[in-house]
Amino acid sequence: MDIKSFTITKRDGSAERFSLDKIMNAIIKAFDSVNEPTDLSCISKILSHLDIHEGIKVEDIQNQVEEALMREGFYHVAKSFMLYRQRHTEDRETMEKLRFLAAYCEAANAATGSKYDANANVEHKNIATLIGELPKSNFIRLNRRLLTDRIKKMYGKELADRYTYLLTHHFIYKNDETSLANYCASITMYPWLIGGTMSIGGNSTAPTNLKSFCGGFVNMVFMVSSMLSGACATPEFLMYLNYFIGLEYGKEYYKEPDKVVDLSLKQRTIDKVITDCFEQIVYSINQPTGARNYQAVFWNIAYYDRPYFESLFGEFHFPDGSKPDWAGLSWLQKRFMKWFNAERTKAVLTFPVETMALLSRDGDVIDAEWGDFTAEMYAEGHSFFTYMSDNADSLSSCCRLRNEIQDNGFSYTLGAGGVSTGSKSVLTINLNRCIQHAVNNKTDYKEFLADITDLCHKVQLAYNENLKELQAHGMLPLFDAGYINMSRQYLTIGVNGLVEAAEFMGLQISDNPDYLAFVQGVLGIIEKKNREYRTKDVMFNCEMIPAENVGVKHAKWDREDGYFVPRDCYNSYFYVVEDGSTDIIEKFRLHGAPYIEHLTGGSALHMNLEEHLSKAQYRQLLRVAAKEGCNYFTFNIPNTVCNDCGHIDKRYLHECPACHSKNVDYMTRIIGYLKRVSNFSEARQQEANRRFYAKAGAGLAAE
Repeated sequence: MDIKSFTITKRDGSAERFSLDKIMNAIIKAFDSVNEPTDLSCISKILSHLDIHEGIKVEDIQNQVEEALMREGFYHVAKSFMLYRQRHTEDRETMEKLRFLAAYCEAANAATGSKYDANANVEHKNIATLIGELPKSNFIRLNRRLLTDRIKKMYGKELADRYTYLLTHHFIYKNDETSLANYCASITMYPWLIGGTMSIGGNSTAPTNLKSFCGGFVNMVFMVSSMLSGACATPEFLMYLNYFIGLEYGKEYYKEPDKVVDLSLKQRTIDKVITDCFEQIVYSINQPTGARNYQAVFWNIAYYDRPYFESLFGEFHFPDGSKPDWAGLSWLQKRFMKWFNAERTKAVLTFPVETMALLSRDGDVIDAEWGDFTAEMYAEGHSFFTYMSDNADSLSSCCRLRNEIQDNGFSYTLGAGGVSTGSKSVLTINLNRCIQHAVNNKTDYKEFLADITDLCHKVQLAYNENLKELQAHGMLPLFDAGYINMSRQYLTIGVNGLVEAAEFMGLQISDNPDYLAFVQGVLGIIEKKNREYRTKDVMFNCEMIPAENVGVKHAKWDREDGYFVPRDCYNSYFYVVEDGSTDIIEKFRLHGAPYIEHLTGGSALHMNLEEHLSKAQYRQLLRVAAKEGCNYFTFNIPNTVCNDCGHIDKRYLHECPACHSKNVDYMTRIIGYLKRVSNFSEARQQEANRRFYAKAGAGLAAE
């Protein structure tokens, strides 16, 4: 082949015609820079060492030039050439940062301006958020180098190169590459309860009363979250709060909430003291923090019905030897939910993300009192998740992640073992691209997917080794102090683009045997590998990831490369989110047991409704969920926020009921957590506008 007909790959991924003159000029400049004479014969010898081929990267050509100069003995020239490359690399990076800075300043909001991980939880665009964005590209390069070096060491260069290829060609996506920290965790607070924060680098001692509990809890959550890249769940929060309220006002404080216990001029009642504690904690944690790129902590809590609570905490003891009091906790859980629901009409409060944990049997919840209360809170407009299981073998540790519980026992050092879980790392497979690539190349897509999945497990094991090395050097105090446990944290294989892949295969996206077989076949491949790679020290699960950011990216990248892309943001559900023909009951069925069988890391049904249902209707839907085996869901009705007077209404309105302004915004779940739509990235705002919100009569008779 004539050398002039080659194309090369530039740094931005684009192709360009190969130019021999450019290489010759660069070599001549290198000689001139050190006053070394040269001639055409000398340059020809250097060029003879180069192996130029179709699609070669610019960086690889330059590497070959350096090697060729040294082979011919021109070490000073080679050094000058390297320094020249380094200066140009630094200039390019600086110019790239300047362009990003200018674009970020002009962006409509922080999420739209973010290049790598658009996040609606970053509400404000300012110098603090800009400072957080600028180093992200460097973190990505560092994380990739750390991981590929470990893969080479464990499995060889070929696998490391294949991982890089699949990553850069968007067959897979490494979540949270902009952070060195592990992903999300459900922590046990017991180490803090007995020792304060000193074991994780803080200076506070163990809480001794209600006031020190509230202040210390906020500080502890901030510290823990600064060492995670994702959510921090505190499943014991209300149980511990109930304990300290009892120490202050007696175990049966809830029987006389109107009793005045404050000798100050405020004359506060027990109930007012408690709601002041709620206010202190919730408003503090919803503040943006510097350690999280000026965003609020992703904080999650859980409520329990009685059988679920007793299964998790039946063996629990506080340091003084006492056991948790269910009667007091039951009252406190209800009081917090009522307060938080009302408080959300005063301010936009995203956190905590709440999950109601209910045990079910024979098509209904076991604890009728808590089933009724759950329906009551939904009917009053509260927005929270429900996690329903036929046994207390798992727990939600973030806004959708499900974790199998390995140990429900109790330790006087580490507390309740069942709550210490989570995910160390998420590596996501772009199912739409993988399946289309295999079919288009006349390959069995199941075999291709099994090969990709196998590689993902090896990559996750390599990540795990890097994490263990960080721990060995004392860099992971949360593990050392016992807040989380390395062996109880999962390595998660994420999936995205499942619905889009099924559409490509010509399947109807509805509850039908062909679609079910496709879902079970695809997810079954991943679950088989999860079991194959599992050991006593390493666990894997599979999650349909929220994909707030990557759902948009996958659609964009796949469309650019000529793949079938039916929408601008890939689904995070088993149905098409903008499809109005799928009714409420069928959506529960599509997130029911047969479909989620292999999603051991969970998926969340976001039931988008145009208006709130009655308590009776919600109660019936809890029975539907129990019957269908839909274990994780929420009801999502946009709340209206007036941009003029600030009034917040739980209903989906087009005009402010207080001042009648039509300048309104909406609070809805972007995916998992509640935010103003105006905080969404531009692409996600477009996706939000396409969502179908069902009416009460759509598949559910009004009562």
